[in-house]
Amino acid sequence: MIRQSTLEAIGNTPLIKLRKASELTGCTILGKAEFMNPGQSVKDRAGLFIIEDAV
Repeated sequence: MIRQSTLEAIGNTPLIKLRKASELTGCTILGKAEFMNPGQSVKDRAGLFIIEDAV
């Protein structure tokens, strides 16, 4: 997906199936790929909300 700005890339973090852990447990185990946020952190979303609230 192509984003028009860095702000559009914040949030909607993809989930990645952890195949090996899922196989070992018999459950579907997902990891949240926070490294795909622009700042590579969950803090991107919080920072965006703070700025939007201030404006």
